[in-house]
Amino acid sequence: MINGRDHRIDFFRGLALVFIFWDHIPGNPLANLTVRNFGFSDAAEIFVFLAGYAAVLAYGRISRRDGWLVAIVRILRRAWVLYVVHIFLLVLLMGIVFFANTHIQARDMIEEMGLYYFLDHPQQALLDELLLRFKPNLMDPLPLYILLLLGLPLALPLLLRHTRLAVASSLGAYLLAQRFGWNLPAQEGSVWFFNPLAWQLLFILGGAAALQADRSSGETRQPVWRQPLFLAAAAYVLVCTAIALTWRWPALHDALMPASVREWLYPISKTNLSPVRLLHFLALAYCTACLVTNGPWLRHWLARQSCRMGRYSLEVFCLGVLLAPLADMGNALSGEHWLVEVLTAMLGLGLMMVMAAWLELNKRLERPQVLPATS
Repeated sequence: MINGRDHRIDFFRGLALVFIFWDHIPGNPLANLTVRNFGFSDAAEIFVFLAGYAAVLAYGRISRRDGWLVAIVRILRRAWVLYVVHIFLLVLLMGIVFFANTHIQARDMIEEMGLYYFLDHPQQALLDELLLRFKPNLMDPLPLYILLLLGLPLALPLLLRHTRLAVASSLGAYLLAQRFGWNLPAQEGSVWFFNPLAWQLLFILGGAAALQADRSSGETRQPVWRQPLFLAAAAYVLVCTAIALTWRWPALHDALMPASVREWLYPISKTNLSPVRLLHFLALAYCTACLVTNGPWLRHWLARQSCRMGRYSLEVFCLGVLLAPLADMGNALSGEHWLVEVLTAMLGLGLMMVMAAWLELNKRLERPQVLPATS
């Protein structure tokens, strides 16, 4: 809602950050509980979609209140902050990985993180870093978000005035990228892991969903079991879940999936946001929006922690990026013992919650105090 705060958005942004952190720790048992195990999409789609949702909420309100110019300046300032954060985060990540690699003999974490390019070509790597082309493992989401924000000054006016036209234009760019394999260049002749020309559609759809939620607020809807769209979306989600669960047993998967279907379905590209992957996320998001409403459950302690992390998603995401290789190092030094793997994943989650709590406390302390009037 443009004029209010939907705490479900904060909750699911926080949950996506937890899933991203757990998925980034190799061999983490808790990663078996994340959304990627139960369908074609994963937490990256949640993160990008809700980033678009939140951006249109925030900057749409600013543009209506203060005008387009102010909104554009605020967007560009935010993109600049993210760019600076990206540079410093990459430096810190490299330092952690180089340190961890000196303590682990059985594995080469520098190779796993894709950092030998920096050691072999330091000058070119620094230039590529400044141009957002050098993106080691764990670093891909932030450059994508920066680029999407830089395009928002062009997309926001169209979204606010002609939402359907904005979505249609975004869909056209997505289809062209799928058809002709368009992507942006990265280091050493590679391309972006998250193709911005494909993933921009999810960002725009998030913004369109925010506007639609604002326009339809207060409307009475019929029960979900009477809505054909909900029933179709739920059926697709269930089919995708069944297929994803069979991936754990290749023999069962091959027996249940005809060769012609496998040839048509795979590979399900994450880089180019494969249509079946995109459709799975949209169906899942629609079902969730229909079934999960604002209510007392958001006052539960765990829900409040997730909401708080979602409100400070940038800081919590950056902390998660740094904690993942540290957790990996701790797991490797313990001999990959499952109990240590669970403990490091939970410890990292605890630190992310503590950071969010500290940021919220700090924000409260910075608010001007209203002194009582004296007679």
